Amino acid sequence: MKHFIGAANPMRAQFDAKAAYAARHFAWSFEAGVGTITLNRPERKNPLTFDSYAELRDLFHAMKFATDVKALVVTGAGGNFCSGGDVHEIIGPLTRMSMPEMLEFTRMTGDLIKAMRHCPQPVLGAIDGICAGAGAMMALACDMRWGTANTKTAFLFTRVGLAGADMGACALLPRVIGQGRASELLLTGRAMTAQEGLAWGFLNALHEPAELLAKVQQAARELAEGPSFAHAMTKTMLSQEWSMTIDQAIDSEAHAQAICMQTNDFRRAYEAFAAKQKPVFAGD
Repeated sequence: MKHFIGAANPMRAQFDAKAAYAARHFAWSFEAGVGTITLNRPERKNPLTFDSYAELRDLFHAMKFATDVKALVVTGAGGNFCSGGDVHEIIGPLTRMSMPEMLEFTRMTGDLIKAMRHCPQPVLGAIDGICAGAGAMMALACDMRWGTANTKTAFLFTRVGLAGADMGACALLPRVIGQGRASELLLTGRAMTAQEGLAWGFLNALHEPAELLAKVQQAARELAEGPSFAHAMTKTMLSQEWSMTIDQAIDSEAHAQAICMQTNDFRRAYEAFAAKQKPVFAGD
């Protein structure tokens, strides 16, 4: 995979969002600052494999260098988001692995979630149909999620004899839907309906299936037109402040905002306001 262009100056190297990424295990498209990742095995409800985990992890890591990508959309083909780890290509082989090999795999899956959380771009999920297991964790790792009336989200690790503590579920899910609801879903493995997901704050809104991807891509384009440096700062602070006291958070935000006030986008916004125009942000 070709990660960079302009390598003569590595400090200014960029991810070539239009042409560089030749995905083998999902579809990638890029338009108007928005990259769209489509899990693309619809005949099996888009399960993940060892290779697709690694390739997705690497793509989200590369987003740190993707100055042309301002927002990301993650979706699935064929009316489903993701059915989780492929039973035959992952679960079967895992039963024959040694403990060090299993740990290598579980750390890799966790690294995918870390990469989604640490990439500077907002990640938006367009989640239709089945969203289960590792697929539910990918959805949870998104910054915002939209679904349809058909969306069913299940953290079904307990159904295969495993703990609900997988890929950060016990840390992330209670912060989104609350401790009691998260405990229910992680202990029982039952599916959260679309209406529950909306009422509990897991889903931001519901759309018709035929409109879902277009609606989420439009939301992504609106974010892409905004101050991308400031958006990245917001995402960083939302993550870092989980482990801070209120006083620490207030002080950290004072520093974060002072940094943003030094950007050209901050000056552009003021000048546009003074001229009664809409600001055109450039992310610097």
